[in-house]
Amino acid sequence: MIFLRRQLPLLITFVTGLLFATQYYVPHPASERMLTEVTKWLQIIGGFALVLGVTSLFHLHAVKIRRKEPGWGYSFVLYAVMLGTIAVGLWVNGKETVNGTATAFGWIYSNVMVPLQGTMFAILAFFIASAAYRSFRARSREAAVLLLAAVVVMMGRVPLGEYLVPLSGDITQWILNVLNASVRRAIYIGVSLGAVALSLKIIFGIERAYLGGGKE
Repeated sequence: MIFLRRQLPLLITFVTGLLFATQYYVPHPASERMLTEVTKWLQIIGGFALVLGVTSLFHLHAVKIRRKEPGWGYSFVLYAVMLGTIAVGLWVNGKETVNGTATAFGWIYSNVMVPLQGTMFAILAFFIASAAYRSFRARSREAAVLLLAAVVVMMGRVPLGEYLVPLSGDITQWILNVLNASVRRAIYIGVSLGAVALSLKIIFGIERAYLGGGKE
């Protein structure tokens, strides 16, 4: 019984992994229907996972509020806003607009969520500038090239920079479309090879961390 409990998940992973790896190369209507059905099941499972995550979040912050831990006021605000947004969303059936007019749900998104996101990214810009100042110091030739490229790109991405240095816009586009694109593709290839290797390790039972443990 213990052997079956340990090996059954590995067997299911092995069969489904090989099945859907093969499905990609089988252009048959039955194969496509199977992928469609499994995708629907994944969406259903994802919905249950979302409910589980929200429930866990509620429990975590409820404990902080009950124990009056440091920062529990923020947990209370999170609780109130989340419950209020869920209630409003259910009340308007999740519609952001009705006949071109924003609902309460849409108003919350446009007047609360969007400004908060803008504020967060505005604050993040200062951290990026600080990190860039510390990182782009010309301590070597490579760092000097990186510093020069960063300055050119920053100049070419803002109207003032293009006004001061008219060629900065064209140079910026060349850096982004040629140099940066080639490096990005190399990174994607490396990530893809790593994903393939990890998938094979999971399919053949070498990597078992998803079962709640390490390798056996």
